[in-house]
Amino acid sequence: MEITVAITGASGAIYSHRLINLLVAEQSVSRINLVPSKAAIRVMNDELDLQPLSLKTLPEKLVEQNKQKIKLISNDDIGASIASGSYHTDSMVIIPCSMGTLGSIAHGISRDLIQRAADVMLKEKRKLILVVRDTPLNLIHLENMRLVTLAGATVFPATPSFYHRPSSLQNVVDQFLFRIMFHLGLNPDKAFSWTGDKTP
Repeated sequence: MEITVAITGASGAIYSHRLINLLVAEQSVSRINLVPSKAAIRVMNDELDLQPLSLKTLPEKLVEQNKQKIKLISNDDIGASIASGSYHTDSMVIIPCSMGTLGSIAHGISRDLIQRAADVMLKEKRKLILVVRDTPLNLIHLENMRLVTLAGATVFPATPSFYHRPSSLQNVVDQFLFRIMFHLGLNPDKAFSWTGDKTP
């Protein structure tokens, strides 16, 4: 399975950091195309204890194992493989997805590789997951979510659950990310599944 993970400049760098590490640990994932925006690198430097981060040092700093699965691609590289529908990727996740990126995708604007790759996923009818993280939502945000949903994307707000009684912040984050992984066709073995019994 080949997955594109794009990171934009919304708050929530912990989500992309943990998702990448969970994905590289999956045997069925052979390659991750990693595309961070410049704003994403700025936010990650602010939110993660991994400084200093840059485009070149991102895989080394972010990924704990299986670094060979990561293909780092500049968001400025509009001619990258994932910019074409003739290149097959199984799915794409934008995590977190800024409202600016959401708006561009909703209206077919491709000003950078992340937006173009997302447009490709929609036109080729492949899986696209947008992990939006903003609140409160205005009418423009809601309309853009409606438009991308009609176009075939899955809007996945970064709203973690608590019914599994998390014991740490990482556990809160991971259980939310396991839900995304299920939508990608993966089956993380540490995922909590509600059975009607409140005991984890």
